[in-house]
Amino acid sequence: MSTADPTQRIERAEIEDTSLLAFYRDMNAPERRTFWACAAGWALDGMDFMIYPLVIGTIIALWKVDAASAGLAGTVTLLASAIGGWLGGYLSDHIGRVRTLQITIIWFSFFSLVCAVVQNFDQLLIARAVLGLGFGGEWAAGAVLMGEAIRPQYRGRAVGSVQSGWAVGWGLAVLSQAILFSLIPAETAWRWMFVIGALPALLVFYIRRSVTEPEIAAEARAKQAASGDRPALWEIFSGPILKTTILASLMATGCQGGYYAVTFWVPQFLTKERHLSIVGSTGYLSTLIIGSFIGYLVGAWLADRIGRRNLFLIFSIGAMAVVLLYTQLPLTNEILWVLGFPLGFFASGYFSGIGAFLTELYPTRLRGSGQGFCYNFGRGIGALFPFLVGALSATTSLANAIAMFAVVAYALFFIAAFALPETRGRVLHAD
Repeated sequence: MSTADPTQRIERAEIEDTSLLAFYRDMNAPERRTFWACAAGWALDGMDFMIYPLVIGTIIALWKVDAASAGLAGTVTLLASAIGGWLGGYLSDHIGRVRTLQITIIWFSFFSLVCAVVQNFDQLLIARAVLGLGFGGEWAAGAVLMGEAIRPQYRGRAVGSVQSGWAVGWGLAVLSQAILFSLIPAETAWRWMFVIGALPALLVFYIRRSVTEPEIAAEARAKQAASGDRPALWEIFSGPILKTTILASLMATGCQGGYYAVTFWVPQFLTKERHLSIVGSTGYLSTLIIGSFIGYLVGAWLADRIGRRNLFLIFSIGAMAVVLLYTQLPLTNEILWVLGFPLGFFASGYFSGIGAFLTELYPTRLRGSGQGFCYNFGRGIGALFPFLVGALSATTSLANAIAMFAVVAYALFFIAAFALPETRGRVLHAD
């Protein structure tokens, strides 16, 4: 059953079953194949991205680069992903979500392999930048594909559950680090980490065989082809859509800026300021990752239970509070280990609502472009945070630098989310 919202002209589906796994029980076979393809893609995506923060200490020591320069490699990856996400979203509106997903996965998998064979930091910088183009495009195509494939009653939980794959990928990266750095010298182990980052390419074979284009997207493209009215790249910046694009971009900037300020530098914080070894920090990172995974699942449930906006408001405040506790109090290592759980929980859980929220904000003909631009604009500006944190750490402690940029980012996230409309249960059409 659905109802019309007379104030916002949005058709909304009633959400009767709010249990976390209701969406999976009701899925048909094609929907489940799409779900697992997107979940696996997001997990491998997360693994690929988190490899660099985990090996950054080794690269700093090996090639004698400063923290700001090392952070720059993370920044350029994310900046390039902003461009790649916009282009990937635009491409998905023209050639289809599934085909774009395949192209982008192969792209960033190949350049992860290139990262494994570079001979100096400048080459690594370039390789990470080019990799970022595919990295951003993959999210744009996958998020739209998932959002359109799932019924509105379950969209928040389904898309949110897919996003929990990021924590799984993060965990795989940490596990790979612990094994490789225990078995082989650090100057070789970091290269094998990037080789592992090429594994997502194998997922393409499954996608080609098992995943079909959402009917709503295919119908929208058919209408465009018949009328000759294809969306322009810049159409998301015109008319009433402009306000949505600005606010959604600011929201995405805040949520990702805070996340990257924390997760990019926490491994270095543990080894540099808490004096833990690379292997010794694994337990602390594991607690953080477990909290992140649980946060994704709880966030997915809350996205349909209390709405997308309420999820964002609650978790942004929680993230600010925990970051300050984690970085500013003179905690014992034992307490720090425990506090890693709520840090991961609040710093990750809100992402469960982002994909569904952006999907619901835009009409189908502009969904790929709009969603791809906003999320990846936020990723691009948020990309500055690893660099800025690294630069600021030259004049203050790394802990202070992380806290300052994370709190500013989460405050922006709160304000922008508050200004946007609630979209929970919105029914999508081939418009």
